[in-house]
Amino acid sequence: MVFNPFACTWERVDFAVKNGCVVGLGDYHGRREYNLDGAYVVPGLIDAHVHIESSLLTPAEYARLVLARGTTTVIADPHEIANVCGVSGIEYLLAEAARTPLDILLMLPSCVPATPLDAGGARLTADDLARFRGRKGVIGLAEVMNVPGVLTGAPDLTEKMRLFEIIDGHAPLLSGKDLNAYIYAGIQSDHESTTFAEAREKLLRGMYIMIREGSTEQNLRDLIPLVDACTAARCCFATDDRHADMLAGEGHIDDCIRKAVACGLEVEQALRMATLSAAGRFGLHDRGAIAPGRLADFCVVDDPDRFRVLRTFKRGVEVIDTGYRPPACPAVPLRVRMPEPGDIQISGRGEARVIGIVPGQIITRDLRYTVDADAIPDTNRDILKVVVTDRYRRRGSGVGLVQGFGLLEGALAGSVSHDSHNIIAVGADDAVIIRAIGEVVRLGGGLVVVSGNDVTALPLECVGLMSVLPYEEVVRRLEALLEHARHLGAVENPFMYLSFLALTVIPEVRVTERGVFDVRAFADVPLFCR
Repeated sequence: MVFNPFACTWERVDFAVKNGCVVGLGDYHGRREYNLDGAYVVPGLIDAHVHIESSLLTPAEYARLVLARGTTTVIADPHEIANVCGVSGIEYLLAEAARTPLDILLMLPSCVPATPLDAGGARLTADDLARFRGRKGVIGLAEVMNVPGVLTGAPDLTEKMRLFEIIDGHAPLLSGKDLNAYIYAGIQSDHESTTFAEAREKLLRGMYIMIREGSTEQNLRDLIPLVDACTAARCCFATDDRHADMLAGEGHIDDCIRKAVACGLEVEQALRMATLSAAGRFGLHDRGAIAPGRLADFCVVDDPDRFRVLRTFKRGVEVIDTGYRPPACPAVPLRVRMPEPGDIQISGRGEARVIGIVPGQIITRDLRYTVDADAIPDTNRDILKVVVTDRYRRRGSGVGLVQGFGLLEGALAGSVSHDSHNIIAVGADDAVIIRAIGEVVRLGGGLVVVSGNDVTALPLECVGLMSVLPYEEVVRRLEALLEHARHLGAVENPFMYLSFLALTVIPEVRVTERGVFDVRAFADVPLFCR
């Protein structure tokens, strides 16, 4: 049975492949024939928006994992590695994409750094991006996060947007006339909706809606009621940021399909979203369906509702896992001025801004608590210190407060902190926070949990974002990290929450190497309000 996404129906039919493309459907004979024994055949799955670096895997290892899940194309935004090492990071991902049968198509990062106030490892101008226009594998401009820049017509951002016809958006909570102006500027999609009302308004104004389900950005359950027979063509799935353990344990786009069906969506509409809808959004008319002239990308599943992928074919050839191959990686040293106790000490008493974690989301809440600096950590109210240390220019550390991590002792630290990717740490006392930061520096990048004499670590030797280990070993070490963190009382997926605490383009309040940042005011603000 072959799924036809044009009509959302199934056909009991044979199909023929030549030179990687579908010749036709019907009664054909070939030099090599596959008998799929009445199994169900679905076009290759497409992830409409992903940061491969967020898997903690190098591109080839990421591909090994998701190809087995039926994914044959991903639309990747390399802005994580680009924030660390600029143009060379984009070149690295393009080169690595050529090592795998997975089609890794790049949307060039629009905002490096994420905001004019941020200072990561690079700054990309329109001229830097223009050199990639027309390159094989480059298809558009990725999530335009600088919403104020769009609304005010910032010249450099406008110049970047003029380079490409396909432009992805990034507009959390944007509504009304500001949303109209954002779309009028030429932005066509959004993956940041967190409520049905928000997604519906954006869809009604003409945007493609990418329904996201990552490790912590879990929006599928709230947004899937948006999809019906009329809107499925304008909706697709995106994983955005999904760690390797979730990819290995729960899956990739196949997981999104299963969850959508469990939420009540007809399986045929879910399959359309995962195939033809995603292909159509990016003008990829060479894929998304098993039809004459299209790429012979497809997967074989046991049952549509259960959707367990049995085999994956890319350009008509079955994908066989050839195993791990050591990757090449750019060399990007950490340049850190290690914090001393006095550098991360806070003083005073009064109403303080506390970053409130929202379960299953990357938005935060601007909470206000009466705080005595001498009483931090305040484990009774789950208020802990969070520290961001500059990794590029030895500029020191910024300090904030966070609620929602649940740590009763020890500390977590990592070199993954969107989007500048400085070192970030949260912990139950200053000494253990500093020790955790030191472990990340010693590793040359990584994720660590520290408590007492115990240290659990996952080295991220590839620019501080990705491991050079096989995905199986990365998953094993991630599980060890999470078990150690869980033993300390930490929330589930603590490293994903930690990595987003510095993201200055997502409301409401964040922390950077400069200190506390109010996203709505778009400004650095003091920790204590008064």
